[in-house]
Amino acid sequence: MEYKEDEYLMLSGIQHFRFCRRQWALIHIEQQWAENVHTVVGELMHQKAHDPYLTEKRKDVLITRALPISSKMLGISGECDVVEFHKNDDGVKLHGHRGLFQIYPVEYKKGKPKVSEEDILQLTAQVMCLEEMFCTEISEGALFYGQIRRRESVKISKELRDQVVDMVKEMHQYYDRKYTPHVKYSKRCNSCSLKDICIPRIGKATSAEKYISQALEDM
Repeated sequence: MEYKEDEYLMLSGIQHFRFCRRQWALIHIEQQWAENVHTVVGELMHQKAHDPYLTEKRKDVLITRALPISSKMLGISGECDVVEFHKNDDGVKLHGHRGLFQIYPVEYKKGKPKVSEEDILQLTAQVMCLEEMFCTEISEGALFYGQIRRRESVKISKELRDQVVDMVKEMHQYYDRKYTPHVKYSKRCNSCSLKDICIPRIGKATSAEKYISQALEDM
């Protein structure tokens, strides 16, 4: 199955969906958004990485920023923060450049590596888009974290690819139904910029009376 361009979902939504399906639906279906310190810091990092007019060449490496990508098979589109094209005899041909190049995407993130896989799955989706666009295979990419100031290499396994396929399929189903899942409160809700819109503790409470009592205790 191939999706039409007007059916594409935002690739960046994969990270939201993996973190919290309700957060993803509030942002991508209901068009709700709110800033907090985490989103502002992340946006500033991406502004530095996303300069579509800047292309660098360092020896045998061509570096592009804000590269538009998409996949008809997954029905997603977005941008890569940084894509490095390394000169290699096993690579692909690039228009306007001599030789062959291997493709290496680098996604920029604030903070430090997470225990959960949302960043890894977003990078995997980028790899799958690039593979489809350039008719090639990409075995590895990297995540650059602002707090530790270094890259973390990621091997793109079949298991990661399968997770992306399943997640994107579920995202399309929710989007087509305009369905916002119910909230499941957890400690990570406290760091979500949509906490005051989502009001996660209401979903956890068994009654209005219990919710009000808990809210008063937290004051």
